[in-house]
Amino acid sequence: MIKQLISVIACNLLMLCVHAQSSPPDAWHIVADKIDPNNYYGITVANGMIGLVSSPEPMKVKDVVLNGAYDNYLRGRVSNILKGFNFVNMNLDVDGARMSRKSVSNYRQTLDMRKAELTTTFDVGDKLEVKHSLMALRHLPYSALSIVEIKAKKDVTITPMSVIEAPEMLQDVRNYYAQIDRPHVLIPLLTSVGKSPSGKHTVAASNAFIFEEPHGSEPALIHEDWDYNMHLLKFYKKLKAGETYRFAIVGSVISSAHTIDAHNEAERLTIYAALERTERLLKRHRAAWDELWSADITIEGDVDATRDVHSAMYHLYSFARAGSALSLSPMGLSGLGYNGHVFWDTELWMYPPMLVLHPEIAKSLLEFRYNLLEQAKQNAFSHGYKGAMYPWESTTTGQEETPVWALTGPFQHHITGCVGWAAWQYYLVTKDKVWLQERGWPMLKEIADFWTSRVDRNGPGHYDIINVIGANEWEENIDNNAFTNGMAKTVLAYATDAAKVLGLTPDPDWMHVANNIPILKFPDGTTRENATYNGQVIKQADVNLLAYPLKVITDPAQIKKDLDYYDPRMSPDGPAMGSAILTVSAARAGDSERAYGLWVKSYKPNEVPPFGVLSETAGGTNPYFATGAGGFLQGTLMGFGGLDITPTGIVQMKTKLPKRWKSMTITGIGVEKKTYRVGNE
Repeated sequence: MIKQLISVIACNLLMLCVHAQSSPPDAWHIVADKIDPNNYYGITVANGMIGLVSSPEPMKVKDVVLNGAYDNYLRGRVSNILKGFNFVNMNLDVDGARMSRKSVSNYRQTLDMRKAELTTTFDVGDKLEVKHSLMALRHLPYSALSIVEIKAKKDVTITPMSVIEAPEMLQDVRNYYAQIDRPHVLIPLLTSVGKSPSGKHTVAASNAFIFEEPHGSEPALIHEDWDYNMHLLKFYKKLKAGETYRFAIVGSVISSAHTIDAHNEAERLTIYAALERTERLLKRHRAAWDELWSADITIEGDVDATRDVHSAMYHLYSFARAGSALSLSPMGLSGLGYNGHVFWDTELWMYPPMLVLHPEIAKSLLEFRYNLLEQAKQNAFSHGYKGAMYPWESTTTGQEETPVWALTGPFQHHITGCVGWAAWQYYLVTKDKVWLQERGWPMLKEIADFWTSRVDRNGPGHYDIINVIGANEWEENIDNNAFTNGMAKTVLAYATDAAKVLGLTPDPDWMHVANNIPILKFPDGTTRENATYNGQVIKQADVNLLAYPLKVITDPAQIKKDLDYYDPRMSPDGPAMGSAILTVSAARAGDSERAYGLWVKSYKPNEVPPFGVLSETAGGTNPYFATGAGGFLQGTLMGFGGLDITPTGIVQMKTKLPKRWKSMTITGIGVEKKTYRVGNE
């Protein structure tokens, strides 16, 4: 009896060891195996143009978000980002019974961030084991791939179905089906076309099965056109016990915001991808992500922290791409939050980590602003100012897209400074004079002219900027806001520097104005947020942004004084960016343990189940908050990592890591793809 007990215990220990060895915690996989459909916030697989938001339902996604396509619908009388056709959903019948979340077990979803692939595994009763992998193909910006592997536990008949469904916002939906038959391949083409709510855009999607059987032996296909908003393509397959069957579905979605003829282009892109075949699509997709991950951050001694950092990087990489001339919204491609508009969230929060990790993507974000320069000049003219005045909320039109009831639209003018600030940072990192002359300088010049016309010239030291909303949006229509004034001073100096680099004569009024814009203080020397601020709770960091990233305040004693004053005044109901920016100041001051506490505070309370995606606020429900990821990464790279953008390029300041970390390695930084390391020896 004792021998049997010892044997059982040994066997159990062995099984635990095997399990630990087979699935150790690592820095690249986010696993969701305790899924509550009623408390589920999906993770997004995206490629900078399309975002596919996961669902708790097997073989389905919640939303398909289409970057760069906007139309007027829902709230605010302003443009909203469009949903595309859901062209990656599937149904599965097993012996004639429809599979659902309630009929499956062992349900598990795993995001492989290294490969940008979401894999869902589950059992269907005692009949099937299913593995479903989904990715937005990185090398094909409008296309996605699903791979399905079904293993029979007993003899069974399966009926897989590829489904295209229209979101409610699309109108006049038409469904099509065709087979393109060639001597060596059959391409079954399922297509849907519709109009955006106002009829402004045509949206189209198509998909096709990719079978592994030789041509002529593929399953017979049946097209079912259920209604205007959904149709599907299905086949029957008998499997023997122990047999595994594998197939794929590739599809594309695009709109007339991207191409003139969306219908034909969606089909052409799908045909192209289908003829590439599964393995080549996988190879090229993974190679593109390998290139992205050449810029990486590893925290030695803390695999959980590294995984959290990778999650933030993965989302920013997923939501943007080089060559698109499109920007980032606060929610990226994870849904319709903030209507998909572009705010300062891009330039001040998401752009800086992207600039040091992938300057080529940062360049694309700036191209978005350059393309809308003429509209920004018109906006300044409309408000009685010179130069260019960028809208607080922007889409591809370049006009102000803030709903009228929100005062941020007419008054949050620091966005114009943020655009100029980002432009000069790009030049400092890349030293690309051609870009500066053709893109950066035209923006910086007009932005500087805006600020010289924006100030009220009330005497030396009193070139006041009145009636604004600053970074702390809870203080409305205030005067001499610290961040706004600091940003104006900064970009006026940057425009002057840019002119000198290009051999031009800067307008002397720029620095004259910059030198007379005040930064207010309390009697004890603490920097005052605005002329009427008296210690109220604040939504997020404002004054502290003068230390980093603006460098308007450089005295360590002043930085600490401001940090100590505003840290306890940060609202727990505010967005996480504030704590992230405080992390940088604390880390650069050498207070690594305080910095670590702020770093954790900047994201951990905002994680929601089951993937830990970030909401805007602690306990919030509007993930994914890419702005928060940008702040968190700045705390990591520019705080603990010590990276700093200077007139000589990217340099590394001396910093100190938290005791719980051994070291940090940062690879692929800047145009030279340098490696930086911080040790805790």
